Amino acid sequence: MRLFFDARYIRVDFHDGISRYSTELAAAVAAAAADRGIEVTYLIFDERQRAFLPAGAEVLVIGDPTAIIEPLAALGLNKQHPDAVFSPMQTIGSLGRRFRLILTLHDTIYYRHRTPPKDLPWYVRAGWRLFHLSYVPQRLTLNAADIVATVSETSAAEFARVRLTKRPVVVIPNAPQRLADFGVTVVPGAENLVYMGSFMPYKNVETLIRAIGMLPGRTLHLLSRISDARRAELEALIEPAGGRVVFHGGVTDAEYAALLADRAVLVSASLDEGYGLPVAEAIELGVPAVITDMPIFREVAGGGALYAPGTDAAAFADAVRTLDDPAAVVAVVAAGRAHIARFSWARSAGILLDAVTSLRP
Repeated sequence: MRLFFDARYIRVDFHDGISRYSTELAAAVAAAAADRGIEVTYLIFDERQRAFLPAGAEVLVIGDPTAIIEPLAALGLNKQHPDAVFSPMQTIGSLGRRFRLILTLHDTIYYRHRTPPKDLPWYVRAGWRLFHLSYVPQRLTLNAADIVATVSETSAAEFARVRLTKRPVVVIPNAPQRLADFGVTVVPGAENLVYMGSFMPYKNVETLIRAIGMLPGRTLHLLSRISDARRAELEALIEPAGGRVVFHGGVTDAEYAALLADRAVLVSASLDEGYGLPVAEAIELGVPAVITDMPIFREVAGGGALYAPGTDAAAFADAVRTLDDPAAVVAVVAAGRAHIARFSWARSAGILLDAVTSLRP
């Protein structure tokens, strides 16, 4: 059986969530596919994407997924005679397809927060906004597949709640990268609060800024790139008598791992999430988290975190202080590691390959 795996969302500069999902799942699929009698070809549009695929992977170069002709992608793929195509997004063109198709929708967050990524072409951004004004375009897109994949049980439940698709929905979970592979050793403590994520309004970094204002002697590390205007907004909230706030402006994975390993707590006061991969990465490393109490974080973190209302800075500060107790840290870390063990790329690849196998003629 020939499976085409759409790897065109792999970034060649730095991974975002979709890029890392694509890369890790591609590697795990390559390791398991042959035993299932499945031959995998990876779709790319940039030759540099080869470097992020398994050694010796079979590759087919096709068009950029943001190109205006992307809705016609299936017509070109038909000529290659795949049995099935899997895409880690839902935007690959399905018009006229003669193969089985698995599309992925990670979450419904952009129906609540419609601002598209700024690095997309203007026509894609315009279409993005129009697309998310109603569930109808998404329903038409997903119902054009044979199976719809998503990354969490929380998202699958939301799809059912809004009747997003008539197709079977399979959960192919995200999984954390192993930050320990960067050679770090975790030093327990709660002196450093580490936030990895964007600064969009719903990420609610303001609560973290207010919380560190109640935690003198500690440091809040904001790791991601940030615009000058957004930084100025957050700096205006800093309490001089409180803890320090450090804007890193972007870090490598190795730097990220080192910061988490240094007497740190992973923090997020986000009010909405599709998954929360940094939370999973911290817990897998053996670092506790203090995060918003909402279903997706409960699914990802289990007992590996302390939870607080997203807008309650005092509650966040109190939770961090709880982790000054070494016994509390040991208990949270142990519960987190037991919970996160259920998420692995090998397991996710197995779920995908089971879905592919179910589509055999």
